Amino acid sequence: MELSLVGLQDAGKTSIVNVLATGGYSEDMIPTVGFNMRKVTKESVTIRLWDLGGQPRFRSMWERYCRQVSAIAYVVDAADLDNLSVSKSELHDLLSNASLKGIPLLVIGNKTDKPGALSKEALTEEMGLSSLTDREVCCFMISCKNPTTIDQITDWAVNHSISKNLTSPTTDVVSS
Repeated sequence: MELSLVGLQDAGKTSIVNVLATGGYSEDMIPTVGFNMRKVTKESVTIRLWDLGGQPRFRSMWERYCRQVSAIAYVVDAADLDNLSVSKSELHDLLSNASLKGIPLLVIGNKTDKPGALSKEALTEEMGLSSLTDREVCCFMISCKNPTTIDQITDWAVNHSISKNLTSPTTDVVSS
């Protein structure tokens, strides 16, 4: 399966990819310029992860890399309250592209270890996730410093891949 990770700069996309690929967290991450691709295998599923740069100049490329993927993973810094409105706007603008209609969305609230980080309910509300009714929507709250929470992402991806091979109906769900 293919999963594109998008979100504003410094949301933690590259950290998530590195933890998924290596199992280890590093404080010293270099921002992604353009995009990176890594493959992660869990159980019998190989996940190709597209890590897309979140700086304003790269956001116009997101749609191109989100077409035909198994799911879009939108990463939000749950402790960066100042940028939530920009993050919400970018997410909804991205999903308004006809080429992305129906592609499942996994929203990842990252940096839950930081003071003031939003709860899952607050992030769901702030990001307007309940208004996204044309696709499956799932939300997880994680910290890259805690590999247990990161495992939720691969578990969801593996289960999602397996369930999509068995059935194809789309459901509208915001859950973890």
